[in-house]
Amino acid sequence: MPTDHQNRHRSWQNRISPDHSTAGSARTGCAAEPLSAALVGTALSGEDCSAERDIRLAHQQVVCLSWGHYEELTSSSARVCGRTLVRAWCPAGVVIALAIGDYLMSAAALLARDLVKSYGDRRVLDGVSLTAAPGYRLGLVGDNGVGKSTLLRLLAGHEHPDVGDVEAPHDLGFLHQEMPFDLRNTVQSVLDDALAEIRAVERTLTELAETLAQRPEDAEVLAEYGQALEWAHDHGVWEAEHRVETVLAGLGLDGLSRRRTLDTLSGGQRSRLGLAALLLRRPRALLLDEPTNHLDDAAIAFLERHLAALPGVVVLASHDRVFLDAVCTDIVDMEPGLDGLTRYRGTFSDYLHTRRADRLRWEQRYTDEQRELAELRRAVAVTAREVSHGSARGNTSKLAYDYKGGRVQKQISRRVRNARQRLDELTRNQVRKPPRPLQFSAAVTSHTTEEVLIQLRHTAVDGRVRIDELDLTGGDQLLITGPNGAGKSTLLRLVAAQLQPDAGTVHRKPGLRLGLLEQDVIFPDPTQTPRRVYAEVTRRREDVPALAELGLLSPRDLDRPLAALSVGQRRRLALATLLADPPQVLLLDEPTNHLSVTLAAELEDALHTAAGAVLIASHDRWLRQRWNGRVLTLDHGRITGLSQTTP
Repeated sequence: MPTDHQNRHRSWQNRISPDHSTAGSARTGCAAEPLSAALVGTALSGEDCSAERDIRLAHQQVVCLSWGHYEELTSSSARVCGRTLVRAWCPAGVVIALAIGDYLMSAAALLARDLVKSYGDRRVLDGVSLTAAPGYRLGLVGDNGVGKSTLLRLLAGHEHPDVGDVEAPHDLGFLHQEMPFDLRNTVQSVLDDALAEIRAVERTLTELAETLAQRPEDAEVLAEYGQALEWAHDHGVWEAEHRVETVLAGLGLDGLSRRRTLDTLSGGQRSRLGLAALLLRRPRALLLDEPTNHLDDAAIAFLERHLAALPGVVVLASHDRVFLDAVCTDIVDMEPGLDGLTRYRGTFSDYLHTRRADRLRWEQRYTDEQRELAELRRAVAVTAREVSHGSARGNTSKLAYDYKGGRVQKQISRRVRNARQRLDELTRNQVRKPPRPLQFSAAVTSHTTEEVLIQLRHTAVDGRVRIDELDLTGGDQLLITGPNGAGKSTLLRLVAAQLQPDAGTVHRKPGLRLGLLEQDVIFPDPTQTPRRVYAEVTRRREDVPALAELGLLSPRDLDRPLAALSVGQRRRLALATLLADPPQVLLLDEPTNHLSVTLAAELEDALHTAAGAVLIASHDRWLRQRWNGRVLTLDHGRITGLSQTTP
């Protein structure tokens, strides 16, 4: 049966159900001191009373003070009976004491228990449990296909687990890969939808404050008002309108007309608008799948600051290692470890250090146990003669020999029995063999001369890029940077001869072999397997490495249909087809997107030692901070900088 508190909570939720047809909002004039989770204890009118009173609300002891009028308060909070009390002023002249309560803390937590999820005959999640309390920001890391996006969908309720259960706050936000809006909607309608619940709460607070002014001792109205006030504080109701401008500017959307329809926006703009709508809502639990996609440096820095300031739960999956370092309080490694899924406290850099140590301990423990198992098996197999004293009876009497022999046999039996018991126990509980991680081992380019391979002169493409002069030599390593829409992908496609210039020239050395990995990889037949695709691409080539040898795909994924692979796995297959016969010039558009941490680092190492020319367009700050080649900066399609060393 629901408790009185739960009934009141549902009643309040019904009151603030957003009316999407209402565009206006009403200010209550209410101002609450900072509080992450609070429960209203009682409300007292402005009489001068210093006595403390204990009351029970929602089956929980709550301490309340009569503070008097707001103007007379000199401190923002006080400690009473071990609880923090915080003042809040209401328009009706009522002062309310708020106390941090276990109920609201648990209600805002995100819990997953023993989740199992399979697609067809492939089990993606197997017994995954996770707890995230308000104030914690969890980063999910692991190889492609390990289940990061699947876990987020289960936590969001977009899919249901085969086994296990999820408890999530009613107020939860999930960043969709595609916006859940009709493309005929306007930017303003998306913003109005994001603010609808916040504006409804403002109206509710006004109505309840007026009711309290008439019935200040009404406990039910008081409880409802307390819940609304606590929700309003957590969601920044009184800063919402200002937050619109801040968030749009932070994500680079401040210049966007709010009358524009979504179908006139680029994919990146729609993605950023969806993220903006989610940040404006400020839900108690926020789930983000690759939130830095389509964001430039300034927008990522804004998102980092915004997420770090949120009081609620954040769970995210991201390939951006600098972003993980800046935002996360914990890292959850989805790769099965010694004890299954592993949660690491601290930053991403802390995780890298601790994970290496954990892996070494796992490998050492496995080696030690296998050595002990081998010794125990030998001990059990040894015959009584091999472990006895082995001496002949000689002149010893048969009686003495039988007595001594019997004692030896007992000792032998006991040793063998003990060894067998230990062998059985260790066999049952032995540490599983650490799985061999994917190790990138391909040559990324073939050797070429140091002469100029590609020349661009006064080259322009449809108003997107205009390059006055650019030379690429055989040993060039060039990193292309710039904001979204600067022309980075266009420049790569121009160099790769996938676009023809509208003006100017692009000269390439005759016979030059180029390979381009684009951001969006599409294979025409989703029923094909990676092994068949790779064989088809390489059938006319000699001495190509086996697909499994490149270290880009796990052996278990080689014969699965492409439709069952993740975006990252398909992209790695596309990279494998390029590197089967390494080009002399390799062009990569956001190469670390959708790569695991380990593979991204190994690819970067390979790029630094490449024999041929490498051109990379990337927002990856981790890669850029460690780049040791030239850096070309684009802005509005033009070169604004070309440095010879790392910036």
